[in-house]
Amino acid sequence: MKSILVIDDDHAYRGALTELLKAGGWSVLEAEDGETGLRLARETRPRIVLCDLLMPRCNGFQVCRALKAPTSSGPRTRVVVTTGSAYSTDRLNALEAGADEYLTKPVKPDALFTLLERLLGADDILRLQADDPKPQDPLTRVRFWGVRGSIPTPGPDTVFYGGNTSCVEVRAEGEIIILDAGTGIRPLGLALAKEFKDRPMRISLLISHTHWDHIQGFPFFGPAYDPKNEIRVLAYEGAQKTLQQTLASQMESAYFPISMQEMPGHIVAQDLKDPEFKIGKVRVETAFLNHPGVCVGYRLQTRHGVVAYLPDNELFQRLHSHQKAHAEGGRDGLSFARKQDEKTISFLRDADIAIMDAQYDAAEYSRHVGWGHSCVDDAVEIALQAGVKHLFLFHHDPTHSDEKIASMVAGARELVAERGGTMTVEAARESLEITLGAAAPVARPITELVGK
Repeated sequence: MKSILVIDDDHAYRGALTELLKAGGWSVLEAEDGETGLRLARETRPRIVLCDLLMPRCNGFQVCRALKAPTSSGPRTRVVVTTGSAYSTDRLNALEAGADEYLTKPVKPDALFTLLERLLGADDILRLQADDPKPQDPLTRVRFWGVRGSIPTPGPDTVFYGGNTSCVEVRAEGEIIILDAGTGIRPLGLALAKEFKDRPMRISLLISHTHWDHIQGFPFFGPAYDPKNEIRVLAYEGAQKTLQQTLASQMESAYFPISMQEMPGHIVAQDLKDPEFKIGKVRVETAFLNHPGVCVGYRLQTRHGVVAYLPDNELFQRLHSHQKAHAEGGRDGLSFARKQDEKTISFLRDADIAIMDAQYDAAEYSRHVGWGHSCVDDAVEIALQAGVKHLFLFHHDPTHSDEKIASMVAGARELVAERGGTMTVEAARESLEITLGAAAPVARPITELVGK
């Protein structure tokens, strides 16, 4: 039987709601305060919780935060706030805390039952998808959808490598993992809709940091507007706002016609706490990068190899060499810089594919010291020391034409040859897919795939 927990300190209202739900075929549990309700929710795992906001011992916001984390066994418990507060700030705060829906009392029975069935239906679709998955691709695939840094740069001079901002798709172990949500996520969403048609999607979106060029495409991501789809967005909390608050703020009415709360897809924004976690069978490691604010790189361990993603990172030793005239510490500063870069080398160790910030050439870097980006020479040196097999230069500067990027690739390859290395070097481009798991990594344009 469908199970539901009603948490409300108003005895008469709780009783009336309980009778209504029982008549509708629900198995109902009751709690008169938030603390008791939270304990019952954890013990009994109801499908849905109906929760008031203002209650003794534990308020509704706290209940939402406690129940919003996904569980390892089945869909998480859905939380619907039912409250007498019609204030928009309370609604926004409840949704940011983790509520799935927000209803103002008195609740209309028809609206309530329609909402409950919709929430149940979405979970049933996801459960069927988990119980009867489609055959897994035997290979690991990495596709570039956005490779540019800072701002989108469409035009004839960028048509080969592409002008969309950061977005990389990884298919591994039956999972869809997206790295960053720059403008490249829009064409990715269109391709996913074409591929999946009416089938639901379960997507994990890993955000390196919340600068505009890494999140600005999210409001245009088509799968987020389909209620069949579940999208989990993960990132470390920023210096000023949570992930949920940051994503929602760029969709406020002053900037965008639709709010994040109005997106019909089931979207869970989760602030990361641990440096390692799993997405299905894919092990994910994180490392903080040297970039303004809170920025991380991701290392994905699949059965076919390792994909490392370091999109925005200013390597320490070159930064130190440019700042030493003004810095204190002398040799101690250089020792610190070396140790920090050694951490990056360890994080990259033996990666099959490394996608690395190489925004500038050496001369350009000298004019952008402290901006949080690296030059191509340093990316090559670090990757060689780490034993990377295939390096992809990434986060192309918006002023760089296709010709300029091609010349940087040529210079990088010469540097590898001078060091006696065997590492391959390419510039990331939007028409490229790399396959791991074959006899050797295979690269081919995405247009060949979409056109089939």
